[in-house]
This record gives sequence, C-alpha cells and structure tokens, in this order.
Amino acid sequence: MSWLWAIILGLILGVIARIILPGRQAIPIWLTIVFGIIGSIIGNAAASGIGVADTKGVDWIRHLLQLAGAVGVVALGAPMYERFRGHRKRSPR
Repeated sequence: MSWLWAIILGLILGVIARIILPGRQAIPIWLTIVFGIIGSIIGNAAASGIGVADTKGVDWIRHLLQLAGAVGVVALGAPMYERFRGHRKRSPR
C-alpha cells in the first residue's frame, strides 16, 4: 500500500468513524487521518488473524474490521487528545 493510498484510506475511515460515534470529536483533520490509518492497520491485523485478509472479490470483512478499528481508535484517541489539549491550555505562561 502506498503512502498516498494509506492517507486517503485513513481520511475516509477516520471521517466515517467520527460520523458513527455519537457526540462531537474535537480533533483536527490530520489526527482524523492518523487515527484512520492506525485503525486500518489494526483491522488488517485482525483480518489476517482470522484468515480473511485476502479473499476472492471484495474483502468486505476486512473493510468492516478496518472501520471497527478506526471507530475504536477515534473513540479512545479523541478524549485523550482533548485532555492533552485542555491541559496545555490551562498551564500558565
């Protein structure tokens, strides 16, 4: 997978994950892409683990696992990012 394809897939998966999750995720677009890429990697690993990484035709199970990975990463990463950003804003200069 080329880097450009990974970025495009990360953007798509990250945006879909943010749409699926309830509430607002206050994360920038670059972090959405990173979370989507990480979710894609996790989904690919899970697909390989259960033996459905490469099938004939469209790999729907692999794609669903990638999306599930992205949803999980956004669900865990967005609050962590908000806490980190909130902590940095409150510190006096």
